[in-house]
Amino acid sequence: MKTAQAPHRSAAAPPATPGPRPAGRAAAAPLRRRLSHQARAYGFLVGGLICFALFSWYPAIRAVIIAFQKYTPGSAPEWVGTANFTHVFDDPEFGAAWRNTLTFTLIALLIGFAVPFVMALVLNELRHAKAFFRVVVYLPVMIPPVVSALLWKWFYDPGAGLANEALRFLHLPTSNWTNGADTALLSLVIVATWANMGGTVLIYLAALQGIPGELYEAAELDGANIWQRVRHVTVPQTRFIILMLMLLQIIATMQVFTEPFVITGGGPENSTVTILYLIYKYAFLYNDFGGACALSVMLLIVLSLFSALYLRLTRTDD
Repeated sequence: MKTAQAPHRSAAAPPATPGPRPAGRAAAAPLRRRLSHQARAYGFLVGGLICFALFSWYPAIRAVIIAFQKYTPGSAPEWVGTANFTHVFDDPEFGAAWRNTLTFTLIALLIGFAVPFVMALVLNELRHAKAFFRVVVYLPVMIPPVVSALLWKWFYDPGAGLANEALRFLHLPTSNWTNGADTALLSLVIVATWANMGGTVLIYLAALQGIPGELYEAAELDGANIWQRVRHVTVPQTRFIILMLMLLQIIATMQVFTEPFVITGGGPENSTVTILYLIYKYAFLYNDFGGACALSVMLLIVLSLFSALYLRLTRTDD
């Protein structure tokens, strides 16, 4: 008896491989992914762009237009060309405002630029309670500017102010502080330095901690003292940060407004009237928005020069 034989099966054929994709479809997939990523990125930027457009770009462009107009809220603007600039130039306060602004900036560089650097050097050498002293140094930055100015206004009071009380306790002559034309601007520089130096100190401190310790060890082996180490190691290693902060401080101090407005009101004898305070007076006291915008355009041009220099330096590889 013969058994049935299983039918002969041929070897299984290899699975069919898909043919190559069309070149156009393969190239379109990465392009779609890039476009999708860019669309999401721009979607996240939309909110910020709208805020900049409404609260920065539009007011700036509008101010430039009003600078060439006679503008009063509630009435149609009238084009007057450069009459607003001529009127501002003829104002006796114009020269005083620019002189006070530049003097304030210069004194702030001499005091407010050196003091934070020295404080950062001292904090960098501390071995204990570093966090506590960093908080103490940064604390004035967290106080609202108007509150800080009001505190210093009481501090400078020629009668019962703490400054003159301390001088009396030390048997030293008192000062008029903000009530004297010779001392008012310097008093405001001290206020601005105290209120804003905390962030600068922390930036300097971060830069100092990034300096390799081997450089200081090599300087000590060569017999360098503290001043020589600062001069030949610290300053060269932080020169880029120093330059950046100097430019930012110039831009910030030329826009000083809170201290003259709250503490001195521009006095005495216009010794503390700054450009920004004069802009405020033109707009809200004289109701001359054309003159205020003309002053704003002048200040914008000056600050743009420093901003361009800042952007140029930040693009370098140093």
